[in-house]
Amino acid sequence: MTGIRLHAPAPGWAIDADVVVVGSGVAGLTAALRCTAAGLRTVVVTKARLDDGSTRWAQGGIAAALGEGDTPEQHMEDTLVAGAGLCDEEAVRVLVTEGPDAVRRLIATGARFDTDAAGTIELTREGGHHRRRIAHAGGDATGAEISRALVDAVRERAVRTIENALVLDLLTDAHGRTAGVTLHVMGEGQHDGVGAVHAPAVVLATGGMGQVFSATTNPAVSTGDGVALALRAGAEVSDLEFVQFHPTVLFLGPEAEGQQPLVSEAVRGEGAHLVDADGVRFMVGQHELAELAPRDIVAKGIMRRMREQGADHMYLDARHFGAEMWESRFPTILAACRTHGFDPVTEPIPVAPAAHYASGGVRTDLRGRTTVPGLYACGEVACTGVHGANRLASNSLLEGLVFAERIADDIATTLAAPETAVPETAAPDMTDPATAGPHPDGSASAGPGPTTAPGGPEPRTATPVPHPAPRVLPLLDPAARARVQRVMTHGAGVLRSADSLAKAAEQLDAIHGDALGGAGGSGHKTAEPGVESWETTNVLCVARVLVAAARHREETRGCHWREDRPDRDDAAWRRHLVVRLRPDRSLDVRTTATHDFPPTDRPLSHSAAGTRDPARDPARDPARDPAHHPAAQAAARREQQA
Repeated sequence: MTGIRLHAPAPGWAIDADVVVVGSGVAGLTAALRCTAAGLRTVVVTKARLDDGSTRWAQGGIAAALGEGDTPEQHMEDTLVAGAGLCDEEAVRVLVTEGPDAVRRLIATGARFDTDAAGTIELTREGGHHRRRIAHAGGDATGAEISRALVDAVRERAVRTIENALVLDLLTDAHGRTAGVTLHVMGEGQHDGVGAVHAPAVVLATGGMGQVFSATTNPAVSTGDGVALALRAGAEVSDLEFVQFHPTVLFLGPEAEGQQPLVSEAVRGEGAHLVDADGVRFMVGQHELAELAPRDIVAKGIMRRMREQGADHMYLDARHFGAEMWESRFPTILAACRTHGFDPVTEPIPVAPAAHYASGGVRTDLRGRTTVPGLYACGEVACTGVHGANRLASNSLLEGLVFAERIADDIATTLAAPETAVPETAAPDMTDPATAGPHPDGSASAGPGPTTAPGGPEPRTATPVPHPAPRVLPLLDPAARARVQRVMTHGAGVLRSADSLAKAAEQLDAIHGDALGGAGGSGHKTAEPGVESWETTNVLCVARVLVAAARHREETRGCHWREDRPDRDDAAWRRHLVVRLRPDRSLDVRTTATHDFPPTDRPLSHSAAGTRDPARDPARDPARDPAHHPAAQAAARREQQA
């Protein structure tokens, strides 16, 4: 543990749970529903509304071997090729073999995918896929439909939710295990101000970190909060240098900042062509799949052509689709283009790469466990080993589904086991905010009441304890956020070099030093606690780690493109970078011995890095059906007795 916490008021209220899920995208809500089905008291904390995360912005679809003639093995092969030698093969095998049934369970939950007249799911292709295996909904509104179905299910099952809440820091018990989170509710939730949710299991499903850059496809909430929290808690993060820049983002001008409209890869999958201002298809001959090459190759192809011609964008030509196809297959993209003054029915669409997806994140095993006991991660915030150096198109929604289910299964099994139960301790009842009282360090006491109904497993409580000498992290002035984003875009964007990264690191260190100097009385004033200062501090934390990893990896691989190191170097760099935050706030950057991840329950070392983690062996995972778990069986008995 680092002992580092964000500067924040002491929690003024607290509630108890078995599991707290932070995030409400496909990963978070799937984990919450699965935990609830297993009889666990589950609380979902989300930064905005339940349907306001990255999932609803996903256009293309969800990849799975559902079509005739397609197989998990073929899906695996495409995933490994896209990952450029850094995928964990066992993690990919889990994804592609469990993926089809996970999609079917999603359909059973209520998600409606596009089908043909016979009722068969329609499938399309995207970059890097050699077969049609992308299921979509509403033409190009797949994420919105998945989000709708999961939100409806969460509300139908009365899962407790806290909306408009920014998670701050992880709480731990006397043994260093997870004991919940602190959070700030932004005036519209059941509680207001800073509070706490106490739980022996925390699932981070906070999404991405695209807002670290000036231009991104990510929504405004994607400020890397989960990765920053995990780092402060002492968890390891990995592969953060592999930021995928989506090649076809609607170009709104060189000064455009914030969330930019995405032009889905599915548009190219249906036959659109990338062209320059003269109408020349420049991707032909660069890769066997031309415009449908993996995203890193397409993004690089666009950037090269832009540099050759001194242009700031290229074009996507789909005029041959005709109005009817645009209106039926891509209504969302058509509307976005027309809103910004472009009509893809009659003219090519101006496009350029923008930050899109973080292939790296908080390092986990095959059950979603991080290096901090009781802390789990899934979805874009996690690094499972599935994506390697470059995510294959439409594997992200599938990863969220598959690994969220695995996390819920592991939590249900772990919390139901008597030997892992956390003993109760006497403490004031903290379930009512009116009686809440913080510890001296700002954490709140856990309530003594049982977390399950009578007749179920033994009660579980999580009692946070004061840290010996909590290190309060000074907060950045919100005005520094734009400065950090510009530094990242210019120094650590699609094109990187030793010089650009060194300059970026120097500038980020100066921003970091200003905040530390303010805390030390050097004349700089640190920001007051608040949502904008907390987010800006998280953005800087993630940016520093990303740049440190990008400087360390002296090669070009996947979506990490070093102009000064243009070649892929398997002998030296077919391995992962693992980063931890030291108690003095400096970064510890290390490499694994091979492209496999070391176990999450052991310290990283060269001896451990070469061994296999039993938890990464699919054959040793618990039963997939949540009804098999002891917690679920106990809940069923209670229902029968009632």
